[in-house]
Amino acid sequence: MVTGNPRRTVPPATSRWRAMAGWKKAMVALVALFGVLCAGLVTVGFGLKHRYESRVQREDILGPGAGPHDERRWEAGPLNLLLLGSDSRDGEPDQALYPGQRSDTIMLVHVNAARDAATVVSIPRDSYVDVPAAGQTWAGGPNKINAAFAFGGAALAAETVAKLSGLPLDGVLVANFAAVRKLVDAVEGITVCLPYPVKSSDTGVAWPAGCHDLDGKAADDLVRQRHGVPGGDFGRIYDQQLVVRALADRVTTTSLLTNPTRLDRVLTTAAESLIVDRDLDLAGLARALRRVKPETVQFVTVPFSDPNLQTPAGSAVRLDEVRAPALFTALREDRVAQWLAANPQTPPAN
Repeated sequence: MVTGNPRRTVPPATSRWRAMAGWKKAMVALVALFGVLCAGLVTVGFGLKHRYESRVQREDILGPGAGPHDERRWEAGPLNLLLLGSDSRDGEPDQALYPGQRSDTIMLVHVNAARDAATVVSIPRDSYVDVPAAGQTWAGGPNKINAAFAFGGAALAAETVAKLSGLPLDGVLVANFAAVRKLVDAVEGITVCLPYPVKSSDTGVAWPAGCHDLDGKAADDLVRQRHGVPGGDFGRIYDQQLVVRALADRVTTTSLLTNPTRLDRVLTTAAESLIVDRDLDLAGLARALRRVKPETVQFVTVPFSDPNLQTPAGSAVRLDEVRAPALFTALREDRVAQWLAANPQTPPAN
């Protein structure tokens, strides 16, 4: 396992980006946006759509509770996509794809109206929010946000996030985050730079602050940690964001795009890890993102005021009553760049 080599020396990606064909730009943008969660979406841009899209499962997820569907947003407006990921391990039932289980990763992806930048918003899985009713399984009321999946699957999770944020959702993707190991190995490793030390409670491996070359096993180990990382679950969220960014950097600075065998391995692995809303047009999504560059993708975690709120559902996270609504308002009004400038993101503290 490679865990501590210095950062690789790689040529700048700017000139390569300018020289890329349009479909490759769309592909890289999608990888940058969804990284280990849904890199399979890049299949739609280069004439092999059916080979990979047939591997992606589709379900009816978005209903009226997730906001009004408006085709005009795909033509000229900002887009909002919901990503739900699991933390299941090899040999275990996939926690995100089966009823009665909870989603461990919840991310909103906001693509600006200009279609040249995107923001990935992580919602803490223990956020104490209002979860709408779900038939006979749940009468509705306050609970941890990841419980919505247990009560009503991806459809209720989407309705819950839409109600919390006030954002209409244009697509939902459910992914098995355990695919990170295979994806990282498919691109021959990534470099992750940690601002703090992390120690694995599973394997005992320790990563000091600094840059580390990680293979798939090490990356998988890193993104699971909640106890040996500053901030607990917030550190885990931050590490997930670092891995997504590292994967995007790796794709743009290697020959992956011109290596059919390696590219096929990455796309097949990712596509087989996905469930998407039945009406989500993957080709349209690729077209919408063709001008998004990896360096224009930003990451943010919804602000919170109390990470140890005691509730009937157990210890939960109280979202900040001022800053969290302000972030959602900035997303709705497509001015999240200004919000981020006024609220710079910092690594979690102990």
